[in-house]
Amino acid sequence: MAKHRTYSIEFKRQAVLEYLGGETLHALSKRHDVSRNLIRIWIAKFEAGEFDEEAEAADLLQQYEAKIAALERLVGRQALEIEILKGALKNGPRPKNAPISVIAGPAACPSPKDVG
Repeated sequence: MAKHRTYSIEFKRQAVLEYLGGETLHALSKRHDVSRNLIRIWIAKFEAGEFDEEAEAADLLQQYEAKIAALERLVGRQALEIEILKGALKNGPRPKNAPISVIAGPAACPSPKDVG
């Protein structure tokens, strides 16, 4: 089954402008490998002003996508900073009165034979 192709607003607008400039539907259809009926639909939409609204919506969508990408980069940077700070806190300098031991945990209680 054939897939539907999608065309950008600029491509559609360019094809319509070529038609309005004197190009025939047959020549446009052959050159761009698009059916003549589809070009007629584009012409009707262009004359109704729909391409202008679609172009504005596409530009707005592109701006939103750029803003989302910038925010995602910022979140990634901040997550990395948090991880670095957590590691620094965990591995940071210990207080001077803290016991130094190979085994982590509370200080060991002296055994009864060591007391005496």
